[in-house]
Amino acid sequence: MSRVRITETILRDAHQSLIATRMTLAEMLPAIEMLDDIGYNALECWGGATFDACLRFLNEDPWERLRAIRQRAKKTKLQMLLRGQNLLGYKHYPDDVVEAFVQRSVANGIDIIRIFDALNDPRNLSKAMEVCIKEGGHPQGCISYTTSPFHSAEIFVRDAKKFEEMGAQSVCIKDMAGLLKPEDAYTLIKSLKASLSVPVELHTHYTSGLGSMTYMRAIQAGVDIVDTALSPFSMGTSQPPTEPMVAALAGTEYDTGLDI
Repeated sequence: MSRVRITETILRDAHQSLIATRMTLAEMLPAIEMLDDIGYNALECWGGATFDACLRFLNEDPWERLRAIRQRAKKTKLQMLLRGQNLLGYKHYPDDVVEAFVQRSVANGIDIIRIFDALNDPRNLSKAMEVCIKEGGHPQGCISYTTSPFHSAEIFVRDAKKFEEMGAQSVCIKDMAGLLKPEDAYTLIKSLKASLSVPVELHTHYTSGLGSMTYMRAIQAGVDIVDTALSPFSMGTSQPPTEPMVAALAGTEYDTGLDI
């Protein structure tokens, strides 16, 4: 088992979840180089509601935010969340708009684009994934996790295999409501690892209180990467905290290698 990798969400999803994406670029910049030195798998710093919040509430240029972070983060991959054909908005956009937006995102510094659709419809991921590949980015196919009479590990594996066939270089289970229970995570990750040849990442929120327990079982099942947030912006509706995860895995076969 290789060491578990960690994607840090404090620059995007963590403050989006806890303070409505109101952290400003000026508040982030003093920490970027320190975050860059930690050794994360990636820094999630853009996409999601950051574009919206910059324009509506912070009087900032979201593209300048990305360029400023990229200028200071020279070692670590930068990651964004993209709503498939919706991009960072709230409706479907034409293919030419999707092409231009993804191209400029990579050109301005994004390495990994996590692409998802609320209904896991591959048609809403295909154009963004195609352009990301063309531009030399890392397209991550994302499964939106939920529970229902329809959804099952078999259905999620089917969707993940489709994303891999489309060119996804990794697959993420996006548990945005914190519904994934530890034993279900173990079963799902085992199934995904047996079916895919690309890395598997798990993203959850602490909303239900299950997050860290779910991560531990996912790690035991062989998950490659987990998403966490440094403790000032962790838990609640955000991600499980980074430091306890690093400490819990230290000295084990899953050791992250990060210096607490």
